[in-house]
Amino acid sequence: MISVEEAQAQVLARITRLAPQRIDALDALGCVLATDVVSDIDVAPFDNSAMDGYAVQAADTVGATDEAPVILRVVDHIAAGIMPARDVARGEASRIMTGAPVPVGADSIVMVEHTAGLENGGSTGGTVAIGRPATAGDHIRRRGEDVRIGDVVLRAGEVVGPAAAGLLAAVGAAFVEVYRRPVIAVVSTGDELVGVTDIPGPGQIRNSNSYSLAAQVLDAGGIPMMLGIARDTEAATRAVLERAPEFDLMVSTGGVSMGDFDVVKDVLEQIGEMDFWKVAMRPGAPQTYGTIGGTPFFGLPGNPTSTMVGFELFVRPAIRKMRGFTELARPRTHALLVEDIRKKSDRRYFMRGRIERAATASPGAPAYEVGLSGAQSSAMLTAMHHANCLISLPEGESSFAAGSVVECIRLDMEEGTP
Repeated sequence: MISVEEAQAQVLARITRLAPQRIDALDALGCVLATDVVSDIDVAPFDNSAMDGYAVQAADTVGATDEAPVILRVVDHIAAGIMPARDVARGEASRIMTGAPVPVGADSIVMVEHTAGLENGGSTGGTVAIGRPATAGDHIRRRGEDVRIGDVVLRAGEVVGPAAAGLLAAVGAAFVEVYRRPVIAVVSTGDELVGVTDIPGPGQIRNSNSYSLAAQVLDAGGIPMMLGIARDTEAATRAVLERAPEFDLMVSTGGVSMGDFDVVKDVLEQIGEMDFWKVAMRPGAPQTYGTIGGTPFFGLPGNPTSTMVGFELFVRPAIRKMRGFTELARPRTHALLVEDIRKKSDRRYFMRGRIERAATASPGAPAYEVGLSGAQSSAMLTAMHHANCLISLPEGESSFAAGSVVECIRLDMEEGTP
């Protein structure tokens, strides 16, 4: 039986980043860039107005007030997407909309809120009253002020978020190179399992684990492929596990303990290579890891919470490494226990917990407090559903009193979150 840290190290030592693929920029949301993205234009591509108002020469507005406005002749009306028809000379103004090109001669924009239309309501051929002095550069977005042509706007290794998707569009990068999302085979094992739409008969349960695993795969950025149920025979289990090379990774649930019908470990040893079988943890000590035809294989325990905890600790980091991420582990926060907890001292426990910011905190004490989110049976999903963290209680200790400082793995925060 190896430690959690040893198991995690062995897993990640075998995992490699997947090959890049060229995809639509919008489909790249949440993916890691494999190459730099270089702008083919200046952004903004021309000097343009940041406000609806009037393009003027600032020198014409000196001393302007609402009580004693400066009157300027309006020579043009410029909409976004339309080039100016006239330059702006001394004593003149052009009506201008947000995003429209700034005409030659104008050096500032006066917001429409600081003007009053006189003759013709401030339209072309009329006049406008300027009630506030302008300073050169007011409300003008300069050409290239955000990005210059040839600039690297996004670098390899960055994650594409909503703002990055907008940048990609702005610089004409309709397609980008990203590390692809791994396709993950999800397998449930057990003669007792029936489909989720079936009414379980005597001794049967619905196959919920495939759904929780597939959801965890999606949450980690993978693409789940649910292969159904493998019955508790070597032949049936082998038939499913032999498909592992069709996928980037395979994860199964159930059949890895020491029962008479737990055959996953035996089949793995026959058709693949096994790195480890047991980890000093609870829930879910029987955590099996190896390869089948070069494809990483995880055999997780069958109890629902054991399955989900095993995925969080071992499979999720592997998926993220495949996707090109460098931040692989969930954030960890120290918190004060709000209740006493006892455990066996021979292994690491991962209790399902609820962490909240403390109402009051003394100087130097953690800003958070944490308690159990419900009953801790590994067969029960309710506490996992209510949990927003795993309370990590180390081996070598058996008693944790209320007020103890413990480490919490934040299920409610993405990797890399400060």
